[in-house]
Amino acid sequence: MSMRFSVEGLDQHYGSAQVLRQIGFEIAPGECLAVLGRNGAGKSTLLKCLMGLLAPSAGTIRIDGADATAWSPHRRSRAGLAYVPQGREIFSELTVGENVEAAARAHGTYGTPAMDEAIDLFPVLREMWRRPGGALSGGQQQQLALARALVTQPKLLILDEPTEGIQPNIVALIGEVLRALKGRLSILLVEQYLDFAIDTADGFVILSRGAIVEAGRAETMTRDHLSRFIAV
Repeated sequence: MSMRFSVEGLDQHYGSAQVLRQIGFEIAPGECLAVLGRNGAGKSTLLKCLMGLLAPSAGTIRIDGADATAWSPHRRSRAGLAYVPQGREIFSELTVGENVEAAARAHGTYGTPAMDEAIDLFPVLREMWRRPGGALSGGQQQQLALARALVTQPKLLILDEPTEGIQPNIVALIGEVLRALKGRLSILLVEQYLDFAIDTADGFVILSRGAIVEAGRAETMTRDHLSRFIAV
């Protein structure tokens, strides 16, 4: 249930300032591609372009070969993209159950095995089912955000800094879940925690000042080499 996703020659401007420059990469079905770079490199802007939240100035986004550059966020979601933004953005006044159920109903998975499978990946959510999302800890909210994305049965899961501000045991759980999901879906991971990215990704794209400065398979890149591109 994964997809082939590619980007070709992607540019993005904010006014006269160019934020992304000729970005291009492909995510193979069932693999995880990690995007690394220092703060301000353009990582979050890239993800917003991929989800249709920002219109690129130039370039092409392809989903299973189809030109999806002009597709709305809704259409991309229907095609199988799911996005967990930095900061999680759950509905804080809704309960955990209502957060999950809203996503499931919108994608026709409410009451199906897919809904139970997504929830079962994060057992704490059943314990917190009737608790408001805003009352959860940061780690619990991240698990909720991931479950809410997975209940839509995505083909490509797009994650922006999923370990940010999360306690180590929850980081380990999220890593286990993502590694188990690989092969069933594709993953695009923006991450500052290098060890997590190394343990999870099959390949890397390195951004600096809005441009790709290096890319390659995980087995060809050492930790010391990768750390050069994200160290402050």
